[in-house]
Amino acid sequence: MNETLPETPDYPLVITDDNIDEAVAKYPFLVVDCWAEWCGPCKMIGPVIKQLAADQQGDIVFGKLDVDSNNGTPGKYGVRSIPNMLVFKDGSKVGDIIGAMPEKQLLERINTFK
Repeated sequence: MNETLPETPDYPLVITDDNIDEAVAKYPFLVVDCWAEWCGPCKMIGPVIKQLAADQQGDIVFGKLDVDSNNGTPGKYGVRSIPNMLVFKDGSKVGDIIGAMPEKQLLERINTFK
């Protein structure tokens, strides 16, 4: 399923191998949560990502990429464990944030890449 990429989403976008390049090019600051259904820490951070997407609308765009359904992107960006958030700024990957953490801590880590 390919999702049309909205201008300023207030929810995590569905990112796939097919649309990640478009999303990286479109959004000045994009955080993509690489996750899997069977991953406990991924399930813990899911609601945090959803809340941050709403709170940071217009500033940070969040996406979620299911690594079990999209195996090209994790290989391309060196994802070796999940949850792993790929951080993109102005069309380039600028970092990774690995592991689950509370909302405040995650936002602080994300903001270090701005």
